[in-house]
Amino acid sequence: MAELFLELFSEEIPARMQARAAEDLKRLVTDGLKQAGLEFGKAEALVTPRRLILAVDGLPLAQPDVSEERKGPRVGAPEKATEGFLKANGLDSLDACEVRSDPKKGDYYVVVVEKKGQPARDVLPDVVAGALAALPWPKSMRWGANETRWVRPLHAIVCLFDGAAVPVTYGPVTAGNRTFGHRFLAPDVIEVKDFADYKAKLRAAKVMLDPAERKELIRTEAEKLAQDAGLVLKADEGLLNEVTGLVEWPVVRMGTIDEAFMDLPPEVLATSMRAHQKYFSTLGADGKLAARFIVVANTEARDGGDEIVKGNERVLRARLSDGKFFWDQDRKAKLESRVGKLSERIFHAKLGSDLERVARIRELAKLAAKFVPGATAEDADRAAMLCKADLSSEMVYEFPELQGVMGRYYAVNDGETSEVAEAIAEHYSPQGPNDDCPSAPVSVAVALADKIDTLVGFFAIGEKPTGSKDPFALRRAALGVIRLIVENGLRVPLSAMFEQAKKSYVNGKISAASNLDAQELLDFFADRLKVHLREKGVRHDLISAVFALGGEDDLVRLLARVDALAAFLQTDHGADLLTAFRRAANIVRIEEKKDGTNHAGEADEALLRQDEEQVLSRMLGDVMPLVIEHINGERFDEAMATLARLRDPVDAFFDNVTVNCDEPDLRINRLRLLSKIRSALSGVADFSKIEG
Repeated sequence: MAELFLELFSEEIPARMQARAAEDLKRLVTDGLKQAGLEFGKAEALVTPRRLILAVDGLPLAQPDVSEERKGPRVGAPEKATEGFLKANGLDSLDACEVRSDPKKGDYYVVVVEKKGQPARDVLPDVVAGALAALPWPKSMRWGANETRWVRPLHAIVCLFDGAAVPVTYGPVTAGNRTFGHRFLAPDVIEVKDFADYKAKLRAAKVMLDPAERKELIRTEAEKLAQDAGLVLKADEGLLNEVTGLVEWPVVRMGTIDEAFMDLPPEVLATSMRAHQKYFSTLGADGKLAARFIVVANTEARDGGDEIVKGNERVLRARLSDGKFFWDQDRKAKLESRVGKLSERIFHAKLGSDLERVARIRELAKLAAKFVPGATAEDADRAAMLCKADLSSEMVYEFPELQGVMGRYYAVNDGETSEVAEAIAEHYSPQGPNDDCPSAPVSVAVALADKIDTLVGFFAIGEKPTGSKDPFALRRAALGVIRLIVENGLRVPLSAMFEQAKKSYVNGKISAASNLDAQELLDFFADRLKVHLREKGVRHDLISAVFALGGEDDLVRLLARVDALAAFLQTDHGADLLTAFRRAANIVRIEEKKDGTNHAGEADEALLRQDEEQVLSRMLGDVMPLVIEHINGERFDEAMATLARLRDPVDAFFDNVTVNCDEPDLRINRLRLLSKIRSALSGVADFSKIEG
């Protein structure tokens, strides 16, 4: 058994692409090996900023020999057919063939071809080159005069099998056994014999191959530096993963932020450090941002890193000087004065400017405030008017990720109430399943208005999510609305909100909203609700069963009904009634199709001959009004408990009464009774949607 070792050495691979590229390389090469009949023991993929690495162990030196039977013409077939078969298989006569018998078709010729396996070394160039050509980079480039593409210019390939080079060629590069160490610390050529030799020599050349090892070293060293300074490292897994993909030999150091900048909003400091410089923030004992940062260098320095730290401090100082300038300049004008400039920003070509959007959100927010306890229409209107104003500020222009956050600071600076300021900051939330959901009343009202305006507008102009495509994040917006309503227990009539959003669009002269199909939007919410509740163990079919009744746009009431239905179906009475419903519904459906008429209606009491049908009719008459009363009063548990009283009469009816009897009038009357069972349960949910 032998080892295949592959390294692809290039310019820096973007950190976000590295892990996926390593897995794709492993998958493509190993799939190619399997297709070539080369089974293996294990495969390991590693990645650094400048290299993709793959080691496959336990490969055979050659493909296995294969015997292939080729069926020929029958014995006694025309001469031309026999000659064609011999020629196709490179045979001179039929002496090399065997004769086989088939009970139906008689005797026929067969030739057994022994195909000797090729040496693995001869097969590997095509396998590896095919994998490189198929590697699905999100973005790739040509360099020089080459027609081939790679994520960044490719400089060298190492491809070794059983210790010897395999002549794989990709673009202008032909594989050998030579690679390079760290760009700054050990840039000379390194010759390697196999994967073990490669790992040892690259380690000596200041390259840490395993991303997991680099990540853990950065985390450990950063936490230690912070602890030694009496601080805590601010957790940031995303930044940690990114920095891991930027260095081959991580060296962790701590720098200092000038006190002159510590009066900037902490979000400005953290964003400036994280987004532009890839620095980690630290926190003091009080949980506030401290005047220290962690930087990860990709090289060692003779002075212990002092100059590296000073250089990064200078860069950060310049960056924060810009931030301080923007902060000081923005506060010279009130936030309200920036609202008019939103007319210069286009929200969407078919949906108007951001100023027009703010006008729509204001109307929606005032309506939403009616359904959010503690929110006033005045505060909701004020917050909605100002919620997008910081988009016209210098700070948000420089740091778009601070939109909303900076609006809060500017609102506080202008003397706005805390409720309005917080609503400006929180109205974008929640932006995903892991994002915090606002609970402050005014924040909730404005956040609902913002998301519903987006959904109604884009649905009205036909820009709906399709498949995996959702360019305007409408699924996220719908999930945000669901979380705002459900997690805050709000009784919001979505249909009324949709109608107000549509009205605002039309009044704003954007007539596309007149095409809105509100039911389609509600169906979209139903699908999102199923996704949202799936992780909580709520059955999607129960949501479908309640939504199918139509006219339900109160998510809290809907979920209460779903919960009651789920609890009911877990009982013996509920399970039996579900079975009875299906039996009754199926019989009625079949007979209605056969008769060409609908059998809904009141049963004739004079035709109720058997005790079982009389008892069932009487019980339905007693139960149905109570069920409707409980549902109207939103006492869904009581409605289900009342339905459970039907179990025994229904069981007795099916056990003792023949529905399709010989007497036509009696048969029709009993079908009407079954139709009444179907109607009774359908008032609670569409039981036909329930699975299992």
